[in-house]
Amino acid sequence: MSWGTELWDQFDNLEKHTQWGIDVLEKYIKFVKERTEIELSYAKQLRNLSKKYQPKKNSKEEEEYRYTSTRAFLATLNEMNDYAGQHEVISENMTSLIIGELTRYVQELKQERKSHFHDGRKAQQHIETCWKQLEASKRRFERDCKEADRAQQYFEKMDADINVTKADVEKARQQAQLRHQMAEDSKAEYSSTLQKFNSEQHDHYYTHIPNIFQKIQEMEERRIVRIGESMKTFAEVDRQVIPIIGKCLDEITKAAESVDHKNDSQMVIEAYKSGFEPPGDVDFEDFTQPMKRTVSESSLSNSRGDGKYEPKFGSKSKGKLWPFIKKNKSPKQQKEPLSHRFNEFMTSKPKIHCFRSLKRGLSLKLITLNTQVWSLIEGAGPEDFSNLPPEQRRKKLQQKVDELNKDIQKEMDQRDALTKMKDVYIKNPQMGDAASVDHRLSELEQNIEKLRLEVQKFEGWLAEVEGRLPMRTEQARRQSGLYEAQNTSAVNSCAQDRESSPDGSYTEEQSQETEMKVPATDFDDEFDDEEPLPTIGTCKALYTFEGQNEGTISVAEGEMLYVIEEDKGDGWTRIRRNEDEEGYVPTSYVEVYLDKNAKGAMTYI
Repeated sequence: MSWGTELWDQFDNLEKHTQWGIDVLEKYIKFVKERTEIELSYAKQLRNLSKKYQPKKNSKEEEEYRYTSTRAFLATLNEMNDYAGQHEVISENMTSLIIGELTRYVQELKQERKSHFHDGRKAQQHIETCWKQLEASKRRFERDCKEADRAQQYFEKMDADINVTKADVEKARQQAQLRHQMAEDSKAEYSSTLQKFNSEQHDHYYTHIPNIFQKIQEMEERRIVRIGESMKTFAEVDRQVIPIIGKCLDEITKAAESVDHKNDSQMVIEAYKSGFEPPGDVDFEDFTQPMKRTVSESSLSNSRGDGKYEPKFGSKSKGKLWPFIKKNKSPKQQKEPLSHRFNEFMTSKPKIHCFRSLKRGLSLKLITLNTQVWSLIEGAGPEDFSNLPPEQRRKKLQQKVDELNKDIQKEMDQRDALTKMKDVYIKNPQMGDAASVDHRLSELEQNIEKLRLEVQKFEGWLAEVEGRLPMRTEQARRQSGLYEAQNTSAVNSCAQDRESSPDGSYTEEQSQETEMKVPATDFDDEFDDEEPLPTIGTCKALYTFEGQNEGTISVAEGEMLYVIEEDKGDGWTRIRRNEDEEGYVPTSYVEVYLDKNAKGAMTYI
C-alpha cells in the first residue's frame, strides 16, 4: 500500500493528517513532562517525610533508637530516602531519553513535513500551468477554425456574385486561404500542447505525486515508530529502577524481621535497672507487750509536755510530719500536742520493733524518691555518679571510660601525625621548622597523661562497682557525698539531700532539722537501752576502715568481729566488737560468714 497510488487525490487530507500526528507527538511530550514533575514532587515529599521522622541529633529521640523496633523504623526511613532517589532517577531518565529526544525530533519532523508539502504544492502548480497552456492553445485553435470557416463562406459568396470584380474575388480567396493556414497552425500547436500536457499529467500523477506522498508516508510511519519507541522507553525507565526499589523493600522487610521483642525487653531492663534489692519482709510488731518506761523517757515527755513544744515547719518542710506519727490522723489527734502523741508512741509500742519499722519505712520511701528524681539528679550529680543506682552507675562509668579512651586515641593520632611531620621537617628543613611543632607535641603529651589519669580514676570507680576492688576511702566517699548533696539541692529544691548512711536510708536536710528543733540528745537516749541484737555470724575485716561518720565503727585489717545485721542492699553491714561497740562498715570491706541457721554461708568480698 502506497499513499502515492491510493491517495493521489488526497493532498489536503494528508496535510491535515500529518499535522494531527505532530500534535499527538507534542501531546505525548507534555504528558511525559507532567509525569516527571509528579515523580519529582513525590520524591521530594518522600524525602521530607523521611527527614521529618529522622531522630534529632543530641536529643532524647536519638537514645530511643537503640531498640530493634526503632532501629527497624530508622532503616525504613533510610530506605524510603533511597526509594525517593529512584523516583528522581525516573524523572531524570524520562526527561533526557524521552522529552529531550522527542522535542528535537518534533522540530526535525516539522521541517521535513514542510519540505514535502512544498514540493507537492510546486508539482500542483506546474500541472495547473500546463493545463492553462493547453486550454489557451485549444481556444486559439477553435477561434482560428471559426475564422477560416467565415473566410471560406465569404469567398464563396463573392465568387458566386457576378457583379463583383475579379480582383475582389481573388482578394477573398487569398483571405480564405490565409485563415485556413492559421487554423492548421493552431491545430498543430494545440496537438503539441495536448501531448505535452498529457505527458506532464502522467508524470505528475504517476511519478512526482507518488514520490512526494511516499516520502510523507515514510515520515508519518517514522513518527509512529518513534512514539512507540518512546512509550517503550517510558516503561523501561520504570522497569530499570524496579530492582533497586525491590532491594529497598527487601531491606525494609529485613529490618522488620530483625525486630526482637526479647532483646528490646532486655534493653529496657538494662536501661532502667537500679540494682537495688527488693525490700524484705516486714517484721511483726507485737502490741500486746507493754513497754516499760524509763526515767529518761518520763523526763523527755514531761519536759516536752511542760514546755508545750510544737514543731515549726519552714517553707521547705511544709507538709512534713514527725516521722513516728501516722499521716492520716483524726481531728482529735490533730489537736493534741506533739509531746502527748510521742508519749503514746513510747508507751504503746516496743521501742526496738518500732525503730526497725521506722528505719525500713524511711528506706523504702527514700528508695522510691531516688527512682523518681533520678533523672533530674543525674545531670548534676557527682563525678563518680554515686548518686545513681548501682547498675546505672556501672553503665555510666563504663560509658565514661569508653569516651575517655576514644579521646586518648584521637590525641595519640594527632601526636603521631605531628611526630611524622617533625621528622619530615628534620629531613627537609626547607619544608618547615621542626621546632614549631614541639609546643603542640608537649600539649598533646600533657593531654594524653591527663586523660589516662582520668581513665584510671573512672576504672577504679568502675572496679569498685563491679566488686573487683575495695571501695574508696571514707574521706573520698564523704567528699563525694558532700558534692552530691550540693548538686542535688541545686537541681531540685524539693528533693531531699542524699547522704549515704549506714542503715541505707537518707538523712533529712539540715534546715529541716533546725526547724524541727527537737533535742536530738534526748531522743537518742531513748534507744541507748534497747536490747542488743543477736549475732547471726562472724566476719573478717579485709581492709582497714576508719569509721568517722556517726553510726559507723572503725576496724583493722584481719580483725574478727560479730555480724548482727547483714547487708540489706545498701552496701553496709552491721557488726559488733563487744557489748559496747557496734556499728556499720562497708560490706566490701569484710568477709561475712553467716551461721548455718541463717540461710547458709554467704561471702561478700
